[in-house]
Amino acid sequence: MKLSEPLNWTVRARREFNPAVGFAVFAVACLVLVGWVRFTSPMPTPSVITPSAMRVLDFIDQPDGSIRVTDHETHDIVDNFSGEQGFLRGTLRALVRERKLRGLEANQAQAFELIAHDGGRLTLRDPATGAHIALESFGPTNTAVFARLLR
Repeated sequence: MKLSEPLNWTVRARREFNPAVGFAVFAVACLVLVGWVRFTSPMPTPSVITPSAMRVLDFIDQPDGSIRVTDHETHDIVDNFSGEQGFLRGTLRALVRERKLRGLEANQAQAFELIAHDGGRLTLRDPATGAHIALESFGPTNTAVFARLLR
């Protein structure tokens, strides 16, 4: 090749990168990864939480504003709460509101289940609606209000 000869450049067609193709490849890779993780992971075994103690209680509003708590089976008086009792009233109000939303009358299925679990956890459950409140979420002072009803 001499300096006086013209250079013959070959023109190659340059392909532009299409962002849609890149996004599609990324989406397919994500789907493959999720599928692989899902099908290769062991199935979790359902854990059955058994209560360590349970008591079915009736909470009855009294004319003087107090709340009488009775055992549903024996009808023995368990406790009588007088005064404001904000946490107790608020918790019961939430469960009664759920009954009203489902169309249940106030006099139907008055009993609530107080369930103690291992580790000091307490749950107040309404068997009529299936609604439940984890009482330990509100701190030890508020949990103690219901814990004394298990004795």
